[in-house]
Amino acid sequence: MRVGVIGATGLVGAEMLRILEERAFPVAELRGYASPRSEGKVLPFAGGEVVCEVLREGCFDGLDLVIVDVDDPIAAEWAPRAAAAGATVIDNSAAFRMDPAIPLVVAEVNPEDLHDLPRGIASCPNCTTMVLVTALAPLHSAARLDRMVVSTYQSVSGAGQAGMYELDAQWTKLSGGSEELRRSATHPALLEPGEVWPRPIAGNVIPLAGSVKDAGYTSEEWKLVHETRKILHDDSIRVTATCVRVPVFVGHAMTANLSFHRPMSKGEAADLLGEAAGVMLVDGGDGFPTPLEGAGIDPVLVGRLREDPSSPGGLDIWVTGDNLRKGAALNAVQMAEVLVARRG
Repeated sequence: MRVGVIGATGLVGAEMLRILEERAFPVAELRGYASPRSEGKVLPFAGGEVVCEVLREGCFDGLDLVIVDVDDPIAAEWAPRAAAAGATVIDNSAAFRMDPAIPLVVAEVNPEDLHDLPRGIASCPNCTTMVLVTALAPLHSAARLDRMVVSTYQSVSGAGQAGMYELDAQWTKLSGGSEELRRSATHPALLEPGEVWPRPIAGNVIPLAGSVKDAGYTSEEWKLVHETRKILHDDSIRVTATCVRVPVFVGHAMTANLSFHRPMSKGEAADLLGEAAGVMLVDGGDGFPTPLEGAGIDPVLVGRLREDPSSPGGLDIWVTGDNLRKGAALNAVQMAEVLVARRG
């Protein structure tokens, strides 16, 4: 296939190129698109090189597939133009996720939704939703999820390269500072806002990921509500979420309290998760996988399975996964593989 990647120089775009190569995706030609400041930048791919282009009229001519990972306004403009040029588009932005005419897909959960693309576009979920729903799907299929209360612990790479640079700079400042600086929670240097977040992220947690929207919930929290329902094809699922930014470079984690339409035991959940595609159950569900262990690998890690003593038949689970890999780039490539298999 002749493939284009919009946002090829970003964190997810770079991961996308690595995964296309690792999985031997059938690429006859690869074009990379980036901002004007990256025009002409050379990226390695499959033993060769890709020279970055800027988006312009006619730039998608002849392409079969275009994968998009840029800000929503750019995606909203250019994804339809790529589809109009004859390419199938897989979009990682939030621009089309809740459009009823565009499927929202996790490759292991609802690949059949890719069979109908009336606008030539398929959408990838938010990275937090992606990690969580991969683990939820087998449980929902068995007992139908009724309500979920989720708290997330989201890494700074969810805010892009700027988030990683900010955490690194703040950690460097702390580690190179005086003992007084490292020990005092009220030292002025620890209270200085950064450019990405209004509070320091190093040595801290920020209980507000995304921008504040309806009812005081953030965009990240509402994504978990709406995207979970759409992927699982069940608008009746009740979801409430609190999304927290933590000083971790890569890997989102979350704890979820789950209620079902029929009782679910820890043993049944462990059996289901142990057989689920894209899931690795750690130590039979009693273990505690961390974001560091999930970074750089494909599966979503699940552990700390517990039956909820306050609500018989309910469960508590812990889930973590690489937000750049499975949360974004890998799923897009897996979706493309489904499309290739369908063509074949």
